[in-house]
Amino acid sequence: MPEEAPLVEVAHLVKEFRRVRRKEGRLGGVRTLFSHDYEQVRAVSDVSFSIGAGELVGYLGPNGAGKSTTIKMLTGILTPTSGRVTVAGLDPSRQRRANARNIGVVFGQRSQLWWDLPLRESFRAIRDLYGVPAGTGNRREAELVELLELGPILDSPVRQLSLGQRMRGDLVAAMLYQPALLYLDEPTVGLDVVARTRIREFIGRINVEQGTTIVLTTHDLEDVEKLCRRIVLIDHGKVLYDGELARLMARYAPYRELVITLAEPADVRIPDAEQVERDGPVVTVRFRSDRVRAPAIIAAVTAAYDVVDLSVVEPRIDAVIGHIYTQRGLPDDEQ
Repeated sequence: MPEEAPLVEVAHLVKEFRRVRRKEGRLGGVRTLFSHDYEQVRAVSDVSFSIGAGELVGYLGPNGAGKSTTIKMLTGILTPTSGRVTVAGLDPSRQRRANARNIGVVFGQRSQLWWDLPLRESFRAIRDLYGVPAGTGNRREAELVELLELGPILDSPVRQLSLGQRMRGDLVAAMLYQPALLYLDEPTVGLDVVARTRIREFIGRINVEQGTTIVLTTHDLEDVEKLCRRIVLIDHGKVLYDGELARLMARYAPYRELVITLAEPADVRIPDAEQVERDGPVVTVRFRSDRVRAPAIIAAVTAAYDVVDLSVVEPRIDAVIGHIYTQRGLPDDEQ
């Protein structure tokens, strides 16, 4: 069977903006009014990637890296300077209406809900806008409202909702017409732990159970750890890494630490591990997880020492990604 075409294809994408550059003029030694000059600023530079149907991909980068510009070209808000973008076989900037029916968008704290309408009426307006039949829309809304626990606030005006409630409402609005592709830009920003957890669970569920393709941009790397198998890192308009998160972590953070609390203070010496810290009975040993598995280290420690407690400390994803930004990507043989 022929291989299924990617849902999203981006090839050699470039976006430039013309920015005003002011300069001060002089006439006969006298300072004159500012005159205008212009410069070209490249926000996205030769970016290429593809996303298959059903993937959940983290599209990451620091502020100003080009993430939002890329997403705006994928949604059709911006037209590329050069290169090619297709979403479900459509050119987003040339076929905006058709593209809009294929995608859902949630942009952080910028709500698509009507501020003065009850939440229920906002949903009805969006269903009508996209031509969703009443019966289908009612069933779909009921399912999403139950998943996101919005039933008690359906008749509340949007302006009275908390940030977490509005965000859950925006997710329902984005999924009412069952788009094949969902763009999420900072979906958990500013939310408390309970709200973040609920939204993460919803994102993971619609990806697995409904096959919704999701592109997630976020600065909350806990979202990435819990949701994304694949990430695309971008900085200064260029792709630094595109691949599995697990591979990236193995490449830059091969070490794990085991923190051990002993019944009596002692140094811990076992094969395949190195003691790196000791504070009384609490000892930390380090080992390479690509060479030996944590259960083997734990078994060796418990066989040789009287252990009260122990825990494995995983490497921090923010430190690893920060290293990638500093080094401006992986070596060519690791791409």
